[in-house]
Amino acid sequence: MNIASSADGTKIAYDKEGQGPALVLVDGAMCSRSSGSKPGLVSLLSRHFTVYSYDRRGRGDSGDTLPYAVDREIEDIGTLIDDAGGTAYLYGHSSGACLALEAAVKLGSKVTGLALYDAPYNDDPAAQQAWREYVKRLTEALAANRRGDAVALFMRYVGMPDSQIDGMRQTPFWPAAEAIAPTLAYDHAGVIGQDASVPTGLAARVGVPALVMDGGAGFPFMHDTARALSQAMPHAQHRTLEGQTHDMNPGVLSPVLVEFFAP
Repeated sequence: MNIASSADGTKIAYDKEGQGPALVLVDGAMCSRSSGSKPGLVSLLSRHFTVYSYDRRGRGDSGDTLPYAVDREIEDIGTLIDDAGGTAYLYGHSSGACLALEAAVKLGSKVTGLALYDAPYNDDPAAQQAWREYVKRLTEALAANRRGDAVALFMRYVGMPDSQIDGMRQTPFWPAAEAIAPTLAYDHAGVIGQDASVPTGLAARVGVPALVMDGGAGFPFMHDTARALSQAMPHAQHRTLEGQTHDMNPGVLSPVLVEFFAP
């Protein structure tokens, strides 16, 4: 494990693996550098790149500094890129894709290529109303320090049945989830925003080659969002990974990223 000190002094923990051009991986909500399929993806990508996999602030081995601001998270990415030699590719998944998009615009020439998978923006009015209600209830739960309720709200929002949530509350996973529950606000009220609308204006400012992906077996709105983002970007391509859901298979994703980022 390596530690970088961000612009505001927050310690950011990261792993560095492989050789080649630098590639920074940006996680979505409730994920860390060691969770889910991330280690498998790092293993595959490190054959071609120097892969930087980090704990976003407030998670895992990284620190946190209040008050939160999206710009601080972008500074965290910038610090990792500086440690990597000054330039890097970015890949972001889910709300991490939203953060990577903003970082690519604000960090300018530090980012030499951008890949996004399933950025969960949604322009459907009914979905946006549901999102605003979710963010309101999430904000209330976190303000009252009801971290477990905040985690449950998130799980329910993404479609997990109450019976399964109740079962997870009894597992060793739950205390760890509660520990990083405040970062749900970072991702949702912060990075994605209050109405979750597709930021085509921001996307139009991406000056580097970009790959915008969605899963063919995922939610239909993700496909519409990916297409809208790619059409707004000056140098982008859109690709649907057939058979993939929001939790994509690293063995399917890795060769796509290698092909796109290959120097």
